[in-house]
Amino acid sequence: MTVHRTTTGSLVIHSARIVDRGEIVEDGWVRIEKGVVAARGTGATWSPADVVVDARELAGADAVLTPGFVDIHGHGGAGAAFDDGVDAIRTGRELHRAHGTTRAVVSLVTASLDDLARSVSAIADLMKTDSDILGSHLEGPFLDPGHHGAHEPSLLREPAAADVARLLEAGRGTVRQVTVAPELPGGLDAVRQIVAAGAAAAVGHTNADAATANAAFEAGASILTHAFNAMPGIHHRAPGPVLAAAADHRVVLEGIADDVHLDPFVIKLLFDSAPGRVALITDAMAAAGSSDGHYDLGAVSVTVENGIARADDTGSIAGSTLTQDVALQRAVGAGVALPQVVRALTETPARAIGVGDAFGSLQIGCCGDAVLMDAELRVVHVWVGERPTL
Repeated sequence: MTVHRTTTGSLVIHSARIVDRGEIVEDGWVRIEKGVVAARGTGATWSPADVVVDARELAGADAVLTPGFVDIHGHGGAGAAFDDGVDAIRTGRELHRAHGTTRAVVSLVTASLDDLARSVSAIADLMKTDSDILGSHLEGPFLDPGHHGAHEPSLLREPAAADVARLLEAGRGTVRQVTVAPELPGGLDAVRQIVAAGAAAAVGHTNADAATANAAFEAGASILTHAFNAMPGIHHRAPGPVLAAAADHRVVLEGIADDVHLDPFVIKLLFDSAPGRVALITDAMAAAGSSDGHYDLGAVSVTVENGIARADDTGSIAGSTLTQDVALQRAVGAGVALPQVVRALTETPARAIGVGDAFGSLQIGCCGDAVLMDAELRVVHVWVGERPTL
Protein backbone atom coordinates (compact mmCIF):
# COMPACT_ATOMS: atom_id res chain seq x y z
CA MET A 1 0.00 0.00 0.00
CA THR A 2 1.40 3.36 -1.10
CA VAL A 3 0.40 6.81 0.17
CA HIS A 4 0.96 9.94 -1.91
CA ARG A 5 0.19 13.59 -1.22
CA THR A 6 -1.72 15.48 -3.92
CA THR A 7 -1.23 19.01 -2.65
CA THR A 8 0.76 20.16 -5.69
CA GLY A 9 0.11 19.89 -9.40
CA SER A 10 -2.70 17.96 -11.04
CA LEU A 11 -3.68 14.29 -10.88
CA VAL A 12 -6.15 12.27 -12.93
CA ILE A 13 -7.27 8.80 -11.85
CA HIS A 14 -9.31 7.10 -14.57
CA SER A 15 -10.91 3.80 -15.57
CA ALA A 16 -12.24 3.08 -12.07
CA ARG A 17 -15.53 2.08 -10.50
CA ILE A 18 -16.09 5.23 -8.44
CA VAL A 19 -18.10 4.54 -5.30
CA ASP A 20 -19.20 7.77 -3.69
CA ARG A 21 -22.28 9.13 -1.90
CA GLY A 22 -24.23 5.91 -2.20
CA GLU A 23 -23.70 5.44 -5.93
CA ILE A 24 -21.39 3.53 -8.29
CA VAL A 25 -20.12 5.21 -11.45
CA GLU A 26 -18.58 2.77 -13.92
CA ASP A 27 -15.50 3.72 -15.93
CA GLY A 28 -15.18 6.95 -14.00
CA TRP A 29 -12.41 9.44 -13.58
CA VAL A 30 -11.54 12.13 -11.04
CA ARG A 31 -9.28 15.13 -11.49
CA ILE A 32 -7.53 16.53 -8.41
CA GLU A 33 -5.73 19.87 -8.58
CA LYS A 34 -3.59 21.11 -5.69
CA GLY A 35 -5.21 18.60 -3.41
CA VAL A 36 -8.85 19.43 -4.21
CA VAL A 37 -11.31 17.60 -6.50
CA ALA A 38 -11.59 19.79 -9.59
CA ALA A 39 -13.57 17.69 -12.09
CA ARG A 40 -15.22 14.31 -12.63
CA GLY A 41 -16.49 12.33 -15.56
CA THR A 42 -16.67 9.00 -17.35
CA GLY A 43 -14.88 7.32 -20.19
CA ALA A 44 -11.97 9.04 -21.93
CA THR A 45 -13.24 12.59 -21.47
CA TRP A 46 -10.48 13.59 -19.06
CA SER A 47 -7.77 16.06 -20.08
CA PRO A 48 -4.02 15.65 -19.51
CA ALA A 49 -2.56 16.20 -16.04
CA ASP A 50 0.83 16.24 -14.36
CA VAL A 51 0.19 12.68 -13.16
CA VAL A 52 -2.21 10.28 -14.86
CA VAL A 53 -3.12 6.99 -13.18
CA ASP A 54 -4.91 4.15 -14.97
CA ALA A 55 -6.76 2.46 -12.12
CA ARG A 56 -6.95 -0.84 -13.98
CA GLU A 57 -3.20 -0.94 -14.51
CA LEU A 58 -2.56 -0.21 -10.86
CA ALA A 59 -5.32 -2.29 -9.23
CA GLY A 60 -6.56 -4.66 -11.91
CA ALA A 61 -9.94 -5.13 -13.53
CA ASP A 62 -12.91 -3.77 -11.56
CA ALA A 63 -10.65 -1.39 -9.63
CA VAL A 64 -12.64 0.58 -7.04
CA LEU A 65 -12.01 4.25 -6.23
CA THR A 66 -13.57 5.80 -3.12
CA PRO A 67 -13.13 8.92 -1.05
CA GLY A 68 -10.59 8.68 1.73
CA PHE A 69 -11.96 6.99 4.83
CA VAL A 70 -12.80 9.05 7.91
CA ASP A 71 -12.49 7.41 11.34
CA ILE A 72 -14.23 9.33 14.12
CA HIS A 73 -13.39 6.81 16.85
CA GLY A 74 -9.94 5.23 17.17
CA HIS A 75 -7.34 5.00 19.93
CA GLY A 76 -4.11 3.94 18.23
CA GLY A 77 -2.23 1.53 16.02
CA ALA A 78 1.19 0.17 15.08
CA GLY A 79 1.96 -0.41 18.75
CA ALA A 80 1.22 3.22 19.71
CA ALA A 81 -1.64 4.53 21.87
CA PHE A 82 -3.01 7.96 21.04
CA ASP A 83 -3.15 8.82 24.76
CA ASP A 84 0.67 8.77 24.81
CA GLY A 85 1.17 12.02 22.93
CA VAL A 86 2.14 13.50 19.59
CA ASP A 87 4.71 10.92 18.48
CA ALA A 88 2.31 8.06 19.29
CA ILE A 89 -0.51 9.75 17.39
CA ARG A 90 1.69 10.16 14.33
CA THR A 91 2.82 6.53 14.50
CA GLY A 92 -0.72 5.23 14.72
CA ARG A 93 -1.97 7.54 12.02
CA GLU A 94 0.71 6.38 9.60
CA LEU A 95 -0.55 2.82 9.97
CA HIS A 96 -4.20 3.69 9.49
CA ARG A 97 -3.49 6.08 6.61
CA ALA A 98 -1.89 3.20 4.68
CA HIS A 99 -5.17 1.31 5.14
CA GLY A 100 -7.22 4.12 3.60
CA THR A 101 -8.04 6.30 6.63
CA THR A 102 -6.92 9.66 5.35
CA ARG A 103 -8.53 11.70 8.15
CA ALA A 104 -9.25 10.81 11.76
CA VAL A 105 -10.44 12.05 15.09
CA VAL A 106 -8.11 11.14 17.95
CA SER A 107 -10.07 9.33 20.65
CA LEU A 108 -8.95 9.47 24.28
CA VAL A 109 -9.89 6.98 26.97
CA THR A 110 -10.78 7.99 30.51
CA ALA A 111 -8.01 9.67 32.47
CA SER A 112 -7.77 12.41 35.09
CA LEU A 113 -9.16 15.81 34.14
CA ASP A 114 -5.65 17.22 34.19
CA ASP A 115 -4.37 14.57 31.78
CA LEU A 116 -7.36 14.89 29.47
CA ALA A 117 -7.06 18.68 29.37
CA ARG A 118 -3.38 18.38 28.46
CA SER A 119 -4.16 15.81 25.76
CA VAL A 120 -6.90 17.77 24.00
CA SER A 121 -4.71 20.88 24.12
CA ALA A 122 -1.81 18.97 22.57
CA ILE A 123 -4.12 17.64 19.84
CA ALA A 124 -5.30 21.19 19.11
CA ASP A 125 -1.66 22.18 18.64
CA LEU A 126 -0.98 19.11 16.49
CA MET A 127 -3.78 20.05 14.11
CA LYS A 128 -1.78 23.12 13.08
CA THR A 129 0.89 20.92 11.49
CA ASP A 130 -0.76 17.53 10.86
CA SER A 131 -3.69 18.09 8.53
CA ASP A 132 -4.97 14.53 8.75
CA ILE A 133 -6.09 15.11 12.37
CA LEU A 134 -9.67 16.37 12.56
CA GLY A 135 -9.81 16.91 16.31
CA SER A 136 -10.30 14.93 19.48
CA HIS A 137 -12.96 12.65 20.95
CA LEU A 138 -13.38 12.39 24.70
CA GLU A 139 -14.77 8.90 25.21
CA GLY A 140 -14.61 9.45 28.97
CA PRO A 141 -14.74 10.23 31.84
CA PHE A 142 -18.52 10.88 31.94
CA LEU A 143 -19.52 7.22 31.67
CA ASP A 144 -21.69 4.75 33.59
CA PRO A 145 -19.52 2.69 35.97
CA GLY A 146 -21.66 -0.36 35.20
CA HIS A 147 -20.75 -0.12 31.51
CA HIS A 148 -17.16 1.08 31.83
CA GLY A 149 -15.75 -1.44 29.34
CA ALA A 150 -11.99 -0.85 29.13
CA HIS A 151 -12.15 2.47 30.99
CA GLU A 152 -10.68 2.66 34.49
CA PRO A 153 -13.73 2.78 36.83
CA SER A 154 -11.98 4.80 39.54
CA LEU A 155 -11.48 7.69 37.10
CA LEU A 156 -15.11 7.93 35.98
CA ARG A 157 -17.11 10.93 37.16
CA GLU A 158 -20.44 12.66 36.75
CA PRO A 159 -20.47 15.44 34.13
CA ALA A 160 -20.32 18.56 36.28
CA ALA A 161 -20.66 21.67 34.13
CA ALA A 162 -17.32 23.09 35.22
CA ASP A 163 -15.49 19.88 34.31
CA VAL A 164 -17.14 19.67 30.90
CA ALA A 165 -16.31 23.32 30.25
CA ARG A 166 -12.69 22.84 31.27
CA LEU A 167 -12.14 20.05 28.76
CA LEU A 168 -13.94 21.83 25.95
CA GLU A 169 -11.99 25.02 26.57
CA ALA A 170 -8.70 23.11 26.67
CA GLY A 171 -9.45 21.87 23.16
CA ARG A 172 -9.93 25.45 21.87
CA GLY A 173 -12.71 24.45 19.52
CA THR A 174 -11.13 21.18 18.33
CA VAL A 175 -13.03 18.71 20.52
CA ARG A 176 -15.28 17.06 17.93
CA GLN A 177 -17.14 14.53 20.04
CA VAL A 178 -17.81 13.79 23.72
CA THR A 179 -19.36 10.52 24.86
CA VAL A 180 -21.72 10.82 27.83
CA ALA A 181 -23.97 8.46 29.76
CA PRO A 182 -27.07 10.70 29.77
CA GLU A 183 -28.67 9.03 32.81
CA LEU A 184 -25.91 10.33 35.09
CA PRO A 185 -26.75 13.35 37.25
CA GLY A 186 -26.22 16.36 35.00
CA GLY A 187 -26.04 14.16 31.89
CA LEU A 188 -28.70 15.90 29.83
CA ASP A 189 -27.35 19.31 30.78
CA ALA A 190 -23.91 18.13 29.68
CA VAL A 191 -25.32 17.11 26.31
CA ARG A 192 -26.72 20.61 25.84
CA GLN A 193 -23.44 22.17 26.97
CA ILE A 194 -21.38 20.07 24.55
CA VAL A 195 -23.63 20.84 21.60
CA ALA A 196 -23.70 24.55 22.45
CA ALA A 197 -19.89 24.51 22.28
CA GLY A 198 -20.02 23.17 18.71
CA ALA A 199 -19.07 19.55 19.42
CA ALA A 200 -21.13 16.41 18.86
CA ALA A 201 -22.56 14.79 21.98
CA ALA A 202 -22.64 11.01 21.84
CA VAL A 203 -24.62 8.57 23.96
CA GLY A 204 -22.46 5.68 25.09
CA HIS A 205 -21.08 3.53 27.91
CA THR A 206 -24.54 3.91 29.33
CA ASN A 207 -27.36 2.17 31.16
CA ALA A 208 -29.94 4.41 29.50
CA ASP A 209 -33.29 3.00 28.52
CA ALA A 210 -35.03 4.11 25.34
CA ALA A 211 -36.79 7.00 27.05
CA THR A 212 -33.56 8.39 28.49
CA ALA A 213 -31.78 7.97 25.16
CA ASN A 214 -34.63 9.81 23.46
CA ALA A 215 -34.30 12.61 25.98
CA ALA A 216 -30.60 12.86 25.16
CA PHE A 217 -31.35 13.04 21.45
CA GLU A 218 -33.95 15.74 22.07
CA ALA A 219 -31.27 17.61 24.04
CA GLY A 220 -29.02 17.49 20.98
CA ALA A 221 -27.01 14.25 21.15
CA SER A 222 -26.44 13.08 17.59
CA ILE A 223 -24.16 10.01 17.81
CA LEU A 224 -24.49 6.59 19.44
CA THR A 225 -21.03 5.42 20.51
CA HIS A 226 -20.23 1.90 19.18
CA ALA A 227 -23.82 0.68 18.96
CA PHE A 228 -24.72 -2.40 21.03
CA ASN A 229 -21.45 -2.31 22.95
CA ALA A 230 -21.33 -0.96 26.54
CA MET A 231 -25.09 -0.38 26.66
CA PRO A 232 -28.30 -2.35 27.16
CA GLY A 233 -29.19 -4.58 24.25
CA ILE A 234 -32.48 -4.88 22.41
CA HIS A 235 -35.33 -6.61 24.24
CA HIS A 236 -38.83 -6.81 22.84
CA ARG A 237 -40.24 -4.98 25.88
CA ALA A 238 -37.16 -2.84 26.50
CA PRO A 239 -35.82 -1.56 23.15
CA GLY A 240 -32.93 0.35 24.73
CA PRO A 241 -30.74 3.06 23.21
CA VAL A 242 -29.97 1.23 19.95
CA LEU A 243 -33.53 1.19 18.66
CA ALA A 244 -34.10 4.69 20.01
CA ALA A 245 -31.15 5.88 17.94
CA ALA A 246 -32.19 3.91 14.88
CA ALA A 247 -35.65 5.49 15.00
CA ASP A 248 -34.28 9.04 15.21
CA HIS A 249 -33.16 10.37 11.83
CA ARG A 250 -30.91 12.93 13.49
CA VAL A 251 -28.65 10.27 15.01
CA VAL A 252 -25.60 8.51 13.53
CA LEU A 253 -24.87 5.04 14.92
CA GLU A 254 -21.23 3.99 15.19
CA GLY A 255 -20.52 0.34 14.36
CA ILE A 256 -17.40 -1.79 14.74
CA ALA A 257 -17.41 -4.32 11.88
CA ASP A 258 -14.67 -6.61 13.17
CA ASP A 259 -16.88 -9.70 13.71
CA VAL A 260 -15.94 -9.50 17.41
CA HIS A 261 -17.85 -6.47 18.69
CA LEU A 262 -20.72 -7.23 16.33
CA ASP A 263 -21.82 -10.47 14.69
CA PRO A 264 -22.16 -10.13 10.90
CA PHE A 265 -25.94 -10.55 11.20
CA VAL A 266 -26.00 -7.58 13.59
CA ILE A 267 -23.85 -5.49 11.23
CA LYS A 268 -26.46 -6.08 8.52
CA LEU A 269 -29.25 -5.30 10.99
CA LEU A 270 -27.57 -2.01 11.88
CA PHE A 271 -27.44 -0.87 8.27
CA ASP A 272 -31.01 -2.02 7.59
CA SER A 273 -32.31 -0.23 10.69
CA ALA A 274 -30.56 3.10 10.08
CA PRO A 275 -29.91 3.50 6.34
CA GLY A 276 -27.44 6.28 5.62
CA ARG A 277 -26.77 6.80 9.34
CA VAL A 278 -24.11 4.20 10.16
CA ALA A 279 -20.50 5.30 10.71
CA LEU A 280 -18.05 2.40 10.59
CA ILE A 281 -15.33 3.11 13.13
CA THR A 282 -12.29 1.12 14.16
CA ASP A 283 -12.19 1.79 17.92
CA ALA A 284 -8.65 0.55 17.27
CA MET A 285 -6.14 0.39 20.08
CA ALA A 286 -2.36 0.18 19.86
CA ALA A 287 -2.30 -3.44 18.68
CA ALA A 288 -3.94 -2.59 15.34
CA GLY A 289 -1.37 -3.49 12.70
CA SER A 290 0.86 -4.96 15.38
CA SER A 291 1.29 -8.29 17.15
CA ASP A 292 -0.54 -10.06 19.96
CA GLY A 293 0.72 -9.32 23.45
CA HIS A 294 0.28 -6.92 26.36
CA TYR A 295 -0.65 -3.27 25.88
CA ASP A 296 -1.88 -0.32 27.92
CA LEU A 297 -5.13 1.41 27.01
CA GLY A 298 -5.00 4.49 29.20
CA ALA A 299 -4.94 3.20 32.77
CA VAL A 300 -6.13 -0.28 31.76
CA SER A 301 -3.81 -3.23 31.07
CA VAL A 302 -4.87 -5.17 27.98
CA THR A 303 -3.91 -8.52 26.48
CA VAL A 304 -4.38 -9.21 22.78
CA GLU A 305 -4.77 -12.84 21.68
CA ASN A 306 -5.63 -13.82 18.12
CA GLY A 307 -6.23 -10.16 17.35
CA ILE A 308 -8.86 -9.74 20.10
CA ALA A 309 -8.11 -7.19 22.84
CA ARG A 310 -9.48 -7.73 26.35
CA ALA A 311 -8.89 -5.91 29.64
CA ASP A 312 -6.80 -8.01 32.01
CA ASP A 313 -8.85 -7.27 35.11
CA THR A 314 -12.40 -7.67 33.75
CA GLY A 315 -12.14 -9.53 30.46
CA SER A 316 -14.08 -6.76 28.72
CA ILE A 317 -13.37 -6.16 25.04
CA ALA A 318 -10.78 -3.36 25.02
CA GLY A 319 -11.07 -1.69 21.65
CA SER A 320 -10.18 -3.50 18.45
CA THR A 321 -7.27 -4.29 16.18
CA LEU A 322 -9.32 -3.22 13.18
CA THR A 323 -8.43 -1.03 10.20
CA GLN A 324 -11.13 0.56 8.10
CA ASP A 325 -10.32 -1.40 4.95
CA VAL A 326 -10.98 -4.61 6.86
CA ALA A 327 -14.21 -3.11 8.23
CA LEU A 328 -15.21 -2.48 4.61
CA GLN A 329 -14.50 -6.06 3.62
CA ARG A 330 -16.37 -7.52 6.59
CA ALA A 331 -19.42 -5.32 6.21
CA VAL A 332 -19.68 -6.27 2.54
CA GLY A 333 -19.21 -9.89 3.59
CA ALA A 334 -22.12 -9.46 5.99
CA GLY A 335 -24.37 -8.63 3.06
CA VAL A 336 -24.34 -4.83 3.07
CA ALA A 337 -24.22 -3.24 -0.39
CA LEU A 338 -20.84 -1.74 -1.28
CA PRO A 339 -22.12 1.85 -1.80
CA GLN A 340 -23.69 1.83 1.66
CA VAL A 341 -20.55 0.51 3.30
CA VAL A 342 -18.40 3.13 1.58
CA ARG A 343 -20.81 5.84 2.69
CA ALA A 344 -20.44 4.56 6.27
CA LEU A 345 -16.67 4.99 6.01
CA THR A 346 -16.69 8.40 4.36
CA GLU A 347 -19.66 10.72 4.03
CA THR A 348 -21.57 9.70 7.17
CA PRO A 349 -18.74 9.96 9.72
CA ALA A 350 -17.59 13.26 8.20
CA ARG A 351 -21.12 14.62 8.49
CA ALA A 352 -21.46 13.33 12.06
CA ILE A 353 -18.66 15.61 13.29
CA GLY A 354 -19.56 18.57 11.10
CA VAL A 355 -16.93 18.34 8.36
CA GLY A 356 -19.07 16.80 5.63
CA ASP A 357 -18.63 19.76 3.29
CA ALA A 358 -14.87 19.18 3.11
CA PHE A 359 -14.29 15.44 3.53
CA GLY A 360 -15.86 12.08 2.78
CA SER A 361 -16.69 12.66 -0.88
CA LEU A 362 -15.12 12.94 -4.31
CA GLN A 363 -17.51 15.70 -5.37
CA ILE A 364 -16.03 18.83 -6.93
CA GLY A 365 -14.61 21.17 -4.30
CA CYS A 366 -14.02 18.47 -1.70
CA CYS A 367 -10.63 17.46 -0.38
CA GLY A 368 -8.81 15.21 -2.83
CA ASP A 369 -8.48 12.20 -0.53
CA ALA A 370 -8.92 8.97 -2.47
CA VAL A 371 -8.48 5.24 -1.95
CA LEU A 372 -7.88 2.80 -4.80
CA MET A 373 -8.73 -0.85 -4.16
CA ASP A 374 -8.69 -4.01 -6.21
CA ALA A 375 -11.73 -6.18 -6.91
CA GLU A 376 -11.24 -7.92 -3.55
CA LEU A 377 -11.42 -4.53 -1.80
CA ARG A 378 -7.78 -4.57 -0.78
CA VAL A 379 -6.13 -1.15 -0.62
CA VAL A 380 -3.60 -0.63 -3.40
CA HIS A 381 -2.95 3.13 -3.28
CA VAL A 382 -3.96 6.10 -1.12
CA TRP A 383 -3.90 9.78 -2.03
CA VAL A 384 -4.10 12.52 0.59
CA GLY A 385 -5.26 15.93 -0.59
CA GLU A 386 -5.30 19.46 0.70
CA ARG A 387 -7.09 20.30 3.91
CA PRO A 388 -9.77 22.91 3.30
CA THR A 389 -10.34 25.53 5.99
CA LEU A 390 -12.57 24.00 8.67
